Amino acid sequence: MFDNQNLRDPLIKPMGYYNRCRPEMMDFIPHSAKTILDIGCGEGLFGRQLKQKINAEVWGIEIDKTAGALAQTIIDKVYIGDIVRLIDDIPNNFFDCIVFNDVLEHLVDPFYILLRIKDKLTKDGVVVSSIPNVRYYYTLKDLLIKKQWKYEDEGILDKTHLRFFTLLSIVEMFKSLDYEIKTIKGINPIKSWKLVLLNILSFGYLSDIKYLQFACVTKPK
Repeated sequence: MFDNQNLRDPLIKPMGYYNRCRPEMMDFIPHSAKTILDIGCGEGLFGRQLKQKINAEVWGIEIDKTAGALAQTIIDKVYIGDIVRLIDDIPNNFFDCIVFNDVLEHLVDPFYILLRIKDKLTKDGVVVSSIPNVRYYYTLKDLLIKKQWKYEDEGILDKTHLRFFTLLSIVEMFKSLDYEIKTIKGINPIKSWKLVLLNILSFGYLSDIKYLQFACVTKPK
């Protein structure tokens, strides 16, 4: 029997999907950045934090019209639409920092966008991204123990995710596009003695599975 919940429009997101502040990503934004582009800015709450904490001029791009309209009341400028269609409208050599907070996995071709976005950065500009980790403990547990790969409204197996990444594939993606990786760090970890023990027994091989995402700071070479 089909579950009607699974037939819902995947673009209709649960409450709160577009209004996350992402405070854990603030430490990865250069405090010297004066112009920032937040791609997938949602309702603009992360951008508002940037304006308050480092007094930056913050622009955004948001595909959801309702969230984008709210963001327009909070940050300096917001494009509403698909980044693929809007990329030519973004000024070149303008942004000190471009942010992708859990966005690259939603794109048909994140490689293309990461290549095109280089031209939008200033000389010392950086790309900051948060990317979900498909080797996350609970995802692996469902796959290996429960034999389940079930798409959800949000999370690692969000119905609208088109790409899946591991720590290794994130590194390989940026290097293949001629980016220098300045920082890459696991964020939002599970705190469990069982995972600590598992990591010890695996000689560190499973150290990455406790992280929900990886935060990256990269710079075009």
